[in-house]
Amino acid sequence: QVQLVESGGGLVQAGGSLRLSCAASGRTLSSYTTGWFRQAPGKEREFVAVIRWSYGITYYADSVKGRFTISRDNAKNTVYLQMNSLKPEDTAVYNCAARPSSKSMSWSYEEYDYWGQGTQVTVSS
Repeated sequence: QVQLVESGGGLVQAGGSLRLSCAASGRTLSSYTTGWFRQAPGKEREFVAVIRWSYGITYYADSVKGRFTISRDNAKNTVYLQMNSLKPEDTAVYNCAARPSSKSMSWSYEEYDYWGQGTQVTVSS
């Protein structure tokens, strides 16, 4: 079992930055692929970014490429999402999720096994 806890959300003006954290307990994230997803009001949940921990391989949604960076800290067993140049359309609840790295990479939240509770990001114009 992996427990995930997100933090770092908040209210920021357009053009600003936030760093989200996803702290894991129970298991080391080195054995997991960890992704960030988001869901805006009235919209479907969408993929944001993913990192395959042991290889450091990362993928991003086109909508955030060049603005967001996913990274990991082995010692803290934590995955981060650095979000720069934020736009109002980035407003959403952001969740991190983990999937054993023995499984194939996935951009679909239904295929992840463990989820955090989410953190709200609000970007004002």
